[in-house]
Amino acid sequence: MLTIAYLANQFPAAVEPYVGEEIQELRRRGVKVIPGSVRRANSARPGQLNTFSATEILCLQPLRVLTLLRAVGLAVQRWERIADLVRRTLLAGEESPKRRLKTLLHTWLGAYYAVLLRDRGVDHIHVHHGYFGSWIAMVAARLLGVSFSLTLHGSDLLVHGAYLDAKLKNCRSCMTISEYNRRYILEHFPGVDTGKIIVSRLGVDAVATAEFLERVPPNVRRALTLVSVGRLHAVKDHAFLVRACARLRDRGVDFECLTAGEGPERRRLESLIRKNQLEGRFLLIGHVGRSQMDSLYRRADLVVLTSRSEGIPLVLMEAMIRGRLVLAPAITGIPEIVIPGKTGFLYTPGALEDFVARILFLNVLMRSEDRCAASRLDWIRHAARAQVLRNFNRRKNLTQFGDRFLQLIATQDFAARDLTNQDWTNQDWSPPHEDIVLQQV
Repeated sequence: MLTIAYLANQFPAAVEPYVGEEIQELRRRGVKVIPGSVRRANSARPGQLNTFSATEILCLQPLRVLTLLRAVGLAVQRWERIADLVRRTLLAGEESPKRRLKTLLHTWLGAYYAVLLRDRGVDHIHVHHGYFGSWIAMVAARLLGVSFSLTLHGSDLLVHGAYLDAKLKNCRSCMTISEYNRRYILEHFPGVDTGKIIVSRLGVDAVATAEFLERVPPNVRRALTLVSVGRLHAVKDHAFLVRACARLRDRGVDFECLTAGEGPERRRLESLIRKNQLEGRFLLIGHVGRSQMDSLYRRADLVVLTSRSEGIPLVLMEAMIRGRLVLAPAITGIPEIVIPGKTGFLYTPGALEDFVARILFLNVLMRSEDRCAASRLDWIRHAARAQVLRNFNRRKNLTQFGDRFLQLIATQDFAARDLTNQDWTNQDWSPPHEDIVLQQV
């Protein structure tokens, strides 16, 4: 049986459901998958990933002294396999001394992970995100003599892309979630084999939309409801949204802004809300469970995103499949899902006045008695749903992921094996068929 180790920085994580979904898709095809996590998961909020028990997740923490010593022994014994990676860490590139020191420690953790996997018959290691977990996975794969692949999303490529040159050079394949990301990789890492950079889109489930598409009659006056969903982190730039809401208030707009999510920026945002006297209008409602998201989206007149860096956010897919209007910055892969004036609306990144102006414009349209204006917004809502159903459908994209992933493993790592003797004969595995998403690669 094909055995794959699947590593994430933290697993399970409520904000990264796609990791568990991919593991389940591979298991459905008869592949043995060993879920791994560098950090301990937040047991207080397992989210929808209750199907993964704590005992089956290979977690590197807490670190065990005896295993750390064995990791040193394995690294010394097979030094020639990782010597070039250590040279890259210490002697090449423009990384800071602090970053180099951390990467040396991550090399040790890579040997640690290899010790944990050594007796499990692993054929391949895949890792989600290009953060430090990808270096750990790469080192472990080298020491075990198996292949390694990774999935790049957004900030791990565009903001925190440490040692990506080495990771992209050594990986068998690199999946990434947008065509923008693929172009970025090929432009900034010209030595990378173009054939191993593959677009693998995320997706969401289709939902019934009848109640979501109900419009508020123009003669019914109520507050404009803005909804923002995302971790309270600096890269999501919720402070930008707070300042925008202060402008809306100053211009006499009756509104409320509901922000779902938790994170390290909460105290700063609470202070900023008080400073701008937005208490009661700008509400930090904390973590919202998956089962409660429908109720939140149902309240939304407009779902807004203010991130400085993104891949293609699931929140946009979730909102659009429910026929919600969305407003997002024109960055990275977002224009691949939000086509301005057709499936949603975009604003100039970082431009507060442009962001506010578009909200004011949409507020007028939503409350207009002009049938043409109302009809135009309805068409955008329906087009948004069609866009997600066609290109960001979770079930369809997971099937495409499984097809492509197993094809890559089979052709690159196991071509010499007699695949007819594998335990795949009674599974749903089949060669990938031609499809719209993969044609974009």
